[in-house]
Amino acid sequence: MRQYFGTDGVRGRVGEFPMTPDFAMKLGWAAGQVLGAEGVKEVLIGKDTRASGYMLESALEAGFSAAGVNVALVGPLPTPGVAYLTSTFRADAGVVISASHNPFYDNGIKIFAQGGNKLTDEQEQEIERWLHIALEGGMTCVESEELGKARRVEDASGRYVEYCKAVLPGHFSLNNLKIVVDSANGAAYKVAPAVYEELGAHVISIHDQPNGVNINAGCGATAMDSLCAAVLEHNADVGIALDGDADRLMMVDHTGSVVDGDELLYLLAKEAKAEGYTGGLVGTQMSNLGLEQALESLGIPFKRAKVGDRYVMEQLKATGWRIGGEGSGHLLSLDHAASGDAIIASLRVLTCLLKQKCALFEAKQGMQKLPQTLINVRFVAKDGHDPLAAPQVQQAVTAVEARLGHNGRVLLRKSGTEPLIRVMVEANDAELALSSAQQIADSVATLS
Repeated sequence: MRQYFGTDGVRGRVGEFPMTPDFAMKLGWAAGQVLGAEGVKEVLIGKDTRASGYMLESALEAGFSAAGVNVALVGPLPTPGVAYLTSTFRADAGVVISASHNPFYDNGIKIFAQGGNKLTDEQEQEIERWLHIALEGGMTCVESEELGKARRVEDASGRYVEYCKAVLPGHFSLNNLKIVVDSANGAAYKVAPAVYEELGAHVISIHDQPNGVNINAGCGATAMDSLCAAVLEHNADVGIALDGDADRLMMVDHTGSVVDGDELLYLLAKEAKAEGYTGGLVGTQMSNLGLEQALESLGIPFKRAKVGDRYVMEQLKATGWRIGGEGSGHLLSLDHAASGDAIIASLRVLTCLLKQKCALFEAKQGMQKLPQTLINVRFVAKDGHDPLAAPQVQQAVTAVEARLGHNGRVLLRKSGTEPLIRVMVEANDAELALSSAQQIADSVATLS
């Protein structure tokens, strides 16, 4: 079992263990020990716009250097951009300092192999073994002549912009589109507007003034109200929302309605099938039942993975399929990017619309979502007790499932990144989904 690595790296509140400079330095050293033994000579480090990124970047740099691993620093850049540049700059591994969609006071450290692939569970466990050595007994240091060196990478953002632009087929342009882009005051605040503008779109850019503490603050893919309003205000064709590290995409159609990850996956799968794709689509336990039903009507196979894009990727590799993702906006289109990339996913959606010569509102009509309620209950386990196994929680779940019958689903799970229990209920009636989810959430809350 891993102690520090969750579903998306190591994450926590800045200044509190494990998001401290000392821990970050020792994590860099431990990763350097493991990856260095596997032949890694240089690691590319990127970050989002949180003020704490500077501190953690310096700490990681020191740790890797002490382990004899070189570091290339690219500054603020989307997580998928770091994954791409890791390959093009021939670095052997990559690190992103980001807490994705979390508030500014959180941060995280994600480590991945060349090409953007996440580390295996075995690699993470081995890094944690070395990390325990450092935490308990301190770090060692290679000889002075073997210390890792650090360098700044010039024009990293420009290279990533060109990479993204190449996804739009050459005979298409965005010349006739007005797009509102919400960069969440995050890592894509420069590159995202540039991509769409250079492809010809009229771009209205919002939430593109990061100050170190406003990342994801009432904006981006987790707070869509301002984007919906801006699309209507500017009479735009479409709105594009990214999260803090730009690996998550949500969109807004011209009516001001949110189009989530499940609906975008439906569009991508439908277009892929029209182009001759014979594989299926991997969703998660949280994927809306309406997506599964819509794919079935198209003859497209569907599988559910555990929640988390790493598990979607595992299923894609196991099946040989190329499309997958989550309703929250983590979208994987492996024919176009090796990891979840919000900008590239948005360009694939825009390509679909250009080919079909229709608006986003029209294109999504083939899928009808079932009402789904998600309630997050803050919970810190006491004495190792599992709240999901508590009798009163199990009784609430049993009662709700009996009420829903075959017309809905219940899912309880622990967040991999926060001290939360996520309660999801899906039903063919919105009020029923809400009341049922609240019943279960109340049973969890009584345990705190």
